[in-house]
Amino acid sequence: MEFEITAGVGGRILRLVMEVEGAQGTGTLDSGEFCSRDSNSNSKRWNHMRKILERPSPFTYHTFNPSYEYLTALQEYVRVLVVGAGGLGCELLKNLVLLGFRNVDIIDMDTIDISNLNRQFLFRPDDVGKSKAHCAAAFVNKRVEGANVIAHHCKIQDKDVDFYKQFHVVVCGLDSITARKWLNSLIVTLDVSEEDEKIPFVDGGTEGFKGNVRVIRTPETPCVECNLDLYPPQINFPMCTLASTPRLPEHCIEYVRLLLWEREKPFGETPIDGDCPQHISWIYEKAQERAAQFRIDGITYRLTQGVVKNIIPAVASTNAVIAAACSTEVLKLVTGCSRFMDNFMLFNDLDGIYTFTYSAERKKNCLACDRGEARQLFFSKNVTVQEVYNYLVESKDIQMKSPGIQGYNKEGVLKNLYMKNITTEENLKKSLHDFEIPDGGEIQVADPTFAVAVSFKITYE
Repeated sequence: MEFEITAGVGGRILRLVMEVEGAQGTGTLDSGEFCSRDSNSNSKRWNHMRKILERPSPFTYHTFNPSYEYLTALQEYVRVLVVGAGGLGCELLKNLVLLGFRNVDIIDMDTIDISNLNRQFLFRPDDVGKSKAHCAAAFVNKRVEGANVIAHHCKIQDKDVDFYKQFHVVVCGLDSITARKWLNSLIVTLDVSEEDEKIPFVDGGTEGFKGNVRVIRTPETPCVECNLDLYPPQINFPMCTLASTPRLPEHCIEYVRLLLWEREKPFGETPIDGDCPQHISWIYEKAQERAAQFRIDGITYRLTQGVVKNIIPAVASTNAVIAAACSTEVLKLVTGCSRFMDNFMLFNDLDGIYTFTYSAERKKNCLACDRGEARQLFFSKNVTVQEVYNYLVESKDIQMKSPGIQGYNKEGVLKNLYMKNITTEENLKKSLHDFEIPDGGEIQVADPTFAVAVSFKITYE
């Protein structure tokens, strides 16, 4: 019987791969039959996977055809991208390779700090200061026979669209909402075939004893942007509090980081490096002096580094659980061997163990995955550019970081309202009417959290 793969998203992926490689064969098994063939060696190394992929199960899609061809395709043809090589990324890389995914790329811009070694188990003391991606790839390639892990030590924004199009699944273990939003906005808009098929995207995140996993299959499921309000906005302290009435140790540290560093320039024009002991020590000492002035206790070197680097406490066991769930979803998406999660899972082991999975809904006019019409923003008739800017940054369902704003006037001419690196600060005080932005007019916003510009429709109330 001709070997067919028609199990949902996984079927589309494997069919595409096997057609490209000319690898379709006669691998379909009858119900109950177990193929003893090992497509790569005579050992029993992959028996655990073959039991899943070569046997029928009540948990699979009805179109799933057990076959040894699945393991061959998974090992030889499928390419997976792991984004992030930290605590979650190390677990993801280990799990995927041991599941049989040999062709894995991993991308991360960070270098290894000594504090990483307690949970990021692919690194050793000699690796401190080196690239996380390169060290993780080298460790796995040496440890696991047949592994072909390729490292990329750079920002995710440094790679072009063609780089991301070559992967069949993307799995994310980032610790930054900004980077996660950017990657989401790119992946959900990429067309990888003539049928407008999208790349499946599995996103995992942890914070202390809490974690979550989501499976994104555009357009069937919501993307990260659809449920952005699930993520707490980053804590920012009012500048007046930092300068005049600090009450917390964090206020003193932020005062030194944001104000004193620029004023005194202790290391010249060098920006703050959270991994530089000299920089952290200087901020720590100055923060202690300010804390003493206001009789505030609790300034420590560890807290100082945590505030400067915005460090979120990490727990190894949480990373392991979330990475296991993400890896399992990748396997299900690629092979169709079981029904994939629909579509968001919460995990909490702070007091006992609690998990809950539910089907989150897509948001109409989502800025990332539903861009048919520009989203409406309602403002007063005299709204200023500054007020529009503040709304884009502070709104819970937008959460931009540093938006650059352009707008079309009555004649359809695109005007610069505000750009961070261009001398347009004076425009912040002006109203949209000063730029002749009409009611129902459109503004274009570029921001580091989006891979492409976002359009908004302005409506005056």
